Amino acid sequence: MTSRKRLVFSYCCLALLLAVLFAVSLFWGSVALTPQAVLAALTGRGQDALSVGIITQLRLPRAVMAALLGAALSAAGYLLQTFFANPIAGPFVMGISSGAKLAVALVMVLFLNYGLLTSSAVLILAAFAGAMAAMAFVLAAARRVQRMSILVICGVMIGYICSAITEFVVAFAQDSSIVNLHNWSQGSFSGMTWGNVRTAALVVLPALAAAFCLAKPMAAYQMGEAYARSVGVDVRRFSRLLVLLSSLLAACVTAFAGPISFVGIAVPHLVKQLLGSARPLYVLPGCCLGGAAFCLLCDLIARSLFAPMELSISAVTAVFGAPVVIGLLLRRNREDVR
Repeated sequence: MTSRKRLVFSYCCLALLLAVLFAVSLFWGSVALTPQAVLAALTGRGQDALSVGIITQLRLPRAVMAALLGAALSAAGYLLQTFFANPIAGPFVMGISSGAKLAVALVMVLFLNYGLLTSSAVLILAAFAGAMAAMAFVLAAARRVQRMSILVICGVMIGYICSAITEFVVAFAQDSSIVNLHNWSQGSFSGMTWGNVRTAALVVLPALAAAFCLAKPMAAYQMGEAYARSVGVDVRRFSRLLVLLSSLLAACVTAFAGPISFVGIAVPHLVKQLLGSARPLYVLPGCCLGGAAFCLLCDLIARSLFAPMELSISAVTAVFGAPVVIGLLLRRNREDVR
């Protein structure tokens, strides 16, 4: 199979998988609905008010949000892997998600203690500030260490510090704040509304479009900073854009769904293996499709495996994502030995 045919075949497989998982998300749940009932509700011909409400107000916005945030998280992971030239760099590993989690936790507790409501915009801004603060610590460490393994460990430690401070915040919060914060901090796509979808789309879609526009300089950057400069890439400006976009995408995911692990690490590698290419112009669309499908699958498992009890989304993504990371590390170790 030629490379072009492989790309087309891979994209078709990812798109088909995404469509199937999206459809299954609509009729599979604690209340079983037939495909006919789902189609009737989507086309406005549904007669049962309960089934129409379940589809249009609960499952559809949740499925759209899972796909949108999954694409954002996967793309953020790929941007970080490109920036750090490290295969296990990702929003969760590098402490970015934990920094966003801490900032959102502080805002939620502060607002709830004073009886105020937190808007989506406030949460996104808080998450972005926390993500950028964590990224600033990682970049400061990157200037002092040369080995990427040490840099990753620094990112993990920053994540632990942020998580520990978050636990202190929860410990001294009011009871109502603890319930809201605990549910959010576990990671979940439940409770999504169309207002959440609109706000997230206004952040994620322009950021993804900007990432696609950076595909050409990204390909040059993958060849090394010296090569990128030789072909006219402003490496400093380009690096800042990568950091901003990855932080913004990760912050948006954390603000709405909480911290979600391993998606940003595992999906880009699976996509690259499927496509047989590492070119950003090809990998970024695959990451969006793959990340959306991966999060839809994990969300289905999280809400259906032990229904009516719902698992945290991070627990499910870790089950599937961690083996991918372990396999990647073992393969790189074998290559280094050779």
